[in-house]
Amino acid sequence: PEGRPTVYTLLGQQKLKLEAVGRLDLMTTGLLLFTNDTRFCDWLTDPASGVVRRYSVVVNGNLDQRTAQKLCDGVEDGGETLGAESVEVRRRSARESHAVVEMVEGKNREIRRMFAALGFEATKLKRLSFGGLSLGDLRSGEWREVSAEELAAAFPNARSRTAGPPRGPQRGPRSSG
Repeated sequence: PEGRPTVYTLLGQQKLKLEAVGRLDLMTTGLLLFTNDTRFCDWLTDPASGVVRRYSVVVNGNLDQRTAQKLCDGVEDGGETLGAESVEVRRRSARESHAVVEMVEGKNREIRRMFAALGFEATKLKRLSFGGLSLGDLRSGEWREVSAEELAAAFPNARSRTAGPPRGPQRGPRSSG
């Protein structure tokens, strides 16, 4: 988009065979999964599957736990109710606060919109994990293959929802910034 490189640039010829599981906006970094199994991709991104995505968030201002609880209770933005599964404030000051947010749905810019609805600007957002797979020590632009066995361990409930265990090898996790 707009001439900027994307994660698909890093995939080279592999991009023809892989589909991104969810998305990260331009200002978000971290783990992004790719797969060649569209049913598995659909299961991972369906909120009914309950697959947790975990994010590290930095916001401007002093975010206390009581305000963070409002994110779990649900906030309104643009006629939509947005909500987190959990929010843990890790560090806070008058200048900025650091939190870990867990989500099971991936609405467009949902975390940024939730914080904005409460008067906070998310200045840094990084996806740390998607279900049982975590970013670990992968740096920006790095990727690795995930074996079928690792996927089965990371997403044990996927077996009952898809035609069988996810096909491997899959691509992911991936860091994009």
